[in-house]
Amino acid sequence: MSIILLSLLIVVVIVFVFSSFLRKNRNVEPEPTIEPASECCGAHSVCEDDTLLSSSNKITYYDDDELDVLAGVSPTNYSNEQLKLLIDVFFTLKETDIAGWLRSLQMRNIQLPSELREQALLVVSERRAS
Repeated sequence: MSIILLSLLIVVVIVFVFSSFLRKNRNVEPEPTIEPASECCGAHSVCEDDTLLSSSNKITYYDDDELDVLAGVSPTNYSNEQLKLLIDVFFTLKETDIAGWLRSLQMRNIQLPSELREQALLVVSERRAS
């Protein structure tokens, strides 16, 4: 009887550890897709300033070449120095450059940590609303 209970306990622990591992790996949020405003056709530079979609394959740099080392790296694996670098670049950008910077990061396969991404998207959405 005790062997059965011990076996059952071991199975429960294994299932718990495995499900925790799967949940941890699922917490990586996909990049949100923001559609351009309905009144914007995307064909003019004025529209492109506030859209996260790009009509060209040309990458624009915002004096942030050093961020290229983050390409393909998960935001959860960024070091404190890398996070500081991202935050410094973000806070030195003009409001009008944030949408373009987000497009640039997306084209360069650089992901922002969720808090910084939400803050950047908030600035872009506020610019669209005004």
